[in-house]
Formats: sequence, C-alpha cells, structure tokens
Amino acid sequence: MVPQTSEEETTNGIQQAASRAQHDLELAWEGLKEGDFGRALPLITEYLWPAVQVLLLLIVGYMIAKLIARLVSKPVKARVDETLGRFVQQLVYYAIMISLLVAVLGRFGFHVTSFAAILASAGFAIGMAFQGTLGSFASGIMLLVFRPFKIGDVISAAGVTAKVNAIDLFNTTFDTPDNRRFIVPNSAITSGTIENISHHDERRVDVSVGCSYDADLKQTRDVLTKAAEAVGQKTIQGEGRGFQVVLGDLGDSSVGWTVRVWTSADDFWAVKEELTEHVKNHLDAAGIGIPYPTMDVNVSNAA
Repeated sequence: MVPQTSEEETTNGIQQAASRAQHDLELAWEGLKEGDFGRALPLITEYLWPAVQVLLLLIVGYMIAKLIARLVSKPVKARVDETLGRFVQQLVYYAIMISLLVAVLGRFGFHVTSFAAILASAGFAIGMAFQGTLGSFASGIMLLVFRPFKIGDVISAAGVTAKVNAIDLFNTTFDTPDNRRFIVPNSAITSGTIENISHHDERRVDVSVGCSYDADLKQTRDVLTKAAEAVGQKTIQGEGRGFQVVLGDLGDSSVGWTVRVWTSADDFWAVKEELTEHVKNHLDAAGIGIPYPTMDVNVSNAA
C-alpha cells in the first residue's frame, strides 16, 4: 500500500471535517424543528462559539497589527526616511496578519506544515499567473532599497511627470499639479529611465529667443544681459552659477540666443516666466525684432 503524502492527508482531513460539520448541522436543524434544543447545543459549542472567538481574534489582531506597525515605523519615518518608514509599516502589518491567520488555521485543526505543502504545490501556478504582479513586487523592493526617489519628489518615469505621493510594494502613486492621480506599477518605473526633477536644490532656467539678423550682436548681448540682471534677486551666485547669455546658432530667419539663470528649485517656474517677460520687454524697448519663419514664393510666367 502506497503511503499518503502530507498533502493528501491534509486534503482528506479537510473533506472529513466538512462532512462531519454537515452531518452535525443537519442533526441540529432537525432538533430545532422538533423543539429539541439539546440536539442543537453541540452545534453552538463546537461551531458557533469557536467562530465567534475566531472573529473576535481577527478583529483584535487587526487592531493590534495596525498599532504595532505604526509604532515600529514611526521612528524610522522620523529619523531615516518617510518612504522606508512606510515600507517597514506594511512589512510588520502583513507579518502579524499572516501569523494570525496561521494561528486561526491551527485553531481549527489544520496542520501548518501540511497546509504549507499545499501552498508550495500551488506556488508555481500562482507565480505564473501573477508574474506581472510579482515583478512589480520585486521592483518595489528595488525602489525601497536603492531609493532613486522619495515621497514628495517630482519625477518623470513611465510616461508620467508628477509628484510622488506614495511608494507601495506593488505600485507608486503620483499626483499631478492639476490634481490628477496616477497609479503606476513599479515594474513600469524600474524598466525605464527615471528622472528625479526635484533631486537638487538648484536648477537652471533656460530661455531661448531668436533675434533679427539686422540687430547688432553686441547690442543684443547687452540687452539680454540687462534682462537677466532684472531677476538678480532670485539668481543664485557663485562659481558656475549666476547667469549667462549665450550666442547659439544662425537659424533660417533669426540669430539664436539663450539666456541662462540659476535659481532655487522652488522658484524655477516663477523665474522662468519672469525672465521670459523681461527678455521680450527689453528687446522691444531696444527695437530688436523677434522674427518668425517666413517663406518667399516666386511666381514666373511661362513663355
């Protein structure tokens, strides 16, 4: 006779328990219909009361898991990093809930080792079915370990440019300036290029403009320099900082110039708008035109 494996023993035990419970339920129901509450008492003591105990255990365990996870992650968030703190919080919470689930299964007579054997036999199939989800999980671990960005950073990844709201094990949540929310799988983020726009405290504002070929180059440079100096209060000084007026290229209809100003990352968009306004106003005041592309069409009459 071939000995049964632990998986077969567990399956047979589950089937026997289900059959026994169904039989007891039928006897208790018949007793209730006949007014014999003594026959229904075993149903209450063996099934209903344990079910109530398990329900109370799950509710209390859920509250305790939330409390412990929050207490453990609080110092990590305060002293290390908000992103890592949330990861620790989720890890502790799920670890407690899984342990609680195993304890509940043991309360109903399930052998943990046999139950683990069933899960192991189904693991391969589950892994194939959820390979995308598992890939996002692995990517989430990479994001939390290497930390290319953190909560509150503005990044560009997976076709989304927005502020990071949360980094979970499977997804990363973004909020855009116009108050839209994007939930992106972590695998889509790690599989491409990640641009952390707000990583540095300082950024360079570039304003490009095309000036007329008739304008004197020295005069144009002086005018653009005055435009850059107009935002001097928000300009960061120092080696490699300040501002630059660069002669770029000779285009089809204009001479290309670029005005570059270093400022704080928080003032980037405000300085860019203000600098663009000064460039336009200073060029207009100096009588230097900003031409647009034109096309000459010559028509000749055929003989």
